[in-house]
Amino acid sequence: MLLTLVRPFARDRFLHLLLLVGVALSFVAPFQPQRWVHAIDWHTIITLAGLMMLTKGVEQSGYFDVLGRRMVKRFDNERTLALFLVSAAALLSTFLTNDVALFIIVPLTITLKKLCAIPISRLIIFEALAVNAGSLLTPIGNPQNILLWGRSGLSFGEFTWQMAPLALAMMVSLLMLCGFCFPNKKLVYQTHDKRHDWQPRLVLSCVALYAVFIVSLELKQEIWGLAVVAVGFLLLARRVLLSIDWSLLLVFMVMFIDVYLITQLPVLQHALAGINQLSGSGLFALGIGLSQFISNVPSTILLLNFVPASVLLAFAVNIGGFGLLPGSLANLIALRMANDRRIWVRFHYYSLPMLLWAAAVGYGLLYLL
Repeated sequence: MLLTLVRPFARDRFLHLLLLVGVALSFVAPFQPQRWVHAIDWHTIITLAGLMMLTKGVEQSGYFDVLGRRMVKRFDNERTLALFLVSAAALLSTFLTNDVALFIIVPLTITLKKLCAIPISRLIIFEALAVNAGSLLTPIGNPQNILLWGRSGLSFGEFTWQMAPLALAMMVSLLMLCGFCFPNKKLVYQTHDKRHDWQPRLVLSCVALYAVFIVSLELKQEIWGLAVVAVGFLLLARRVLLSIDWSLLLVFMVMFIDVYLITQLPVLQHALAGINQLSGSGLFALGIGLSQFISNVPSTILLLNFVPASVLLAFAVNIGGFGLLPGSLANLIALRMANDRRIWVRFHYYSLPMLLWAAAVGYGLLYLL
């Protein structure tokens, strides 16, 4: 049991890299380890932990296999199935946030490889891009929009309206690219004679625990909600807790600390002092570029200390979710769930062109606005 829990930490090369970066940064940034714990966004960590348990519970119940089989029968070709899943990921992300959308869509997608021959890794890459594109539409689609909405003073409708042109342009572009990258090839169902048993009791328990967890998040009592979910699985299905990739949580914790250390670098502190003197184009480029290295949520928090919440800043940090892997935490979540080492490089074959295209489109829209 202990070996099962420790193995993911020992094999996680990305975690090891983040730890090395953190050690190196601690020598050049002010050494204040007592502040590191406060640099971690514990709400995000707790939310991720709860969602990881709940989605793993549904996966272990076998329900994703049943749902996947029904989807394969409904869609007769690879392109149609890919367009449906990418569209579903984008739609869910507009109201459930990009992270939650991935925790629903990606496990379902992974089960499809048991049922038919479809490029799962490529599909997950497109789903990651889709939640970045879809979530930018609404104030509750992602954490950076929640921050910007709170500072902007706009209504829900006003914020959505200002983001709609960019969201529409990116979704149309992404669906066109998806249609090109997935052929109109007939899906071959591989398990005609295999009946898959699933556990309705575990699924219903997951749904009930999910409702409790969401309510706890709304009431700002997330730690109690997480405790209820954990105890529920200890009593119902302990194997679920053993099969979760717990190293993902440590990856996020170390990433938050690394970002904090980067923002404390004296050279960066000096450079940021002149942000409010930048032109609109300069701020747009800075928002996108900064997001590439410290992720768009920390970039938003950092930049809001110097400039007001505006449509320009909202466009910049949301566009910054494309491109390099750290641009959005959603990218990391999707690729980690894929459990494919080659996907880390392949992701950039699609995300970097999307970044360039999104930057060009966003800049053009800002000029028109």
